[in-house]
Amino acid sequence: MTDEQLLRYSRHILLDEIGIEGQEKLLSSHLLIVGAGGLGSPVALYLGSAGVGRITIVDHDRVDATNLQRQIAHNLARIGQFKAESVRQSIAAINPDVHVIPVTQRADADLLDQLVPGTDLVLDCTDNFVTRHAINRACVKHCKPLVSGAAIRFDGQITVYDPRSAQSPCYSCVFPELDLPEETRCATMGVFAPLVGIVGTVQAAEALKLLCDIGQALTGRLLMLDGRSLAWNEMKLIRNPACPVCSS
Repeated sequence: MTDEQLLRYSRHILLDEIGIEGQEKLLSSHLLIVGAGGLGSPVALYLGSAGVGRITIVDHDRVDATNLQRQIAHNLARIGQFKAESVRQSIAAINPDVHVIPVTQRADADLLDQLVPGTDLVLDCTDNFVTRHAINRACVKHCKPLVSGAAIRFDGQITVYDPRSAQSPCYSCVFPELDLPEETRCATMGVFAPLVGIVGTVQAAEALKLLCDIGQALTGRLLMLDGRSLAWNEMKLIRNPACPVCSS
């Protein structure tokens, strides 16, 4: 670690749970973020500022004026740009040492099979069930931990699915593909602007904890936030022994 890095990350290094060894783990880590919108913005900015050495961010969408109410990694000057490229610029303005790889393709099964094996951890910051299930299948297949977040209206949730643990459920255990609720999008249902920041920040915290082996991850626990009352609730998640994704 250089003198400049020792100064930049000094507040992390002062924490006994991180220290120099933990910060070096972050610097050598490679994370995959799928989604560069409301959740992906705070996730990417915090992980980049914290010194995660390599970040691949996948999003095929472009910045739109309606995004700026909550997607804090973007700005007016970048309307029309790919969101993944906009996030790369925002991280570079905070921490130019981080190597950000923008991927401006849809996160389908083929692309995820290419990207997931080379990463340490995956963060699902998407907003649709089809992509979420594709990410989950790839993480189970390649045995990579998955930090999942969701936010709509005033309601948020975060959990960790970790196929390295025999007790951990996967996303399909909790939300089976054959029993999916009706898709709700913020474009039609709305979303409280700070909610995505709260959920995304917790996702970033869980990722850093997993990388540095700090405390207790949200594996097997679904953390739910009611933004109207700012009340947190927790639900225990159990692995489905008949899950078609993780039980085979």
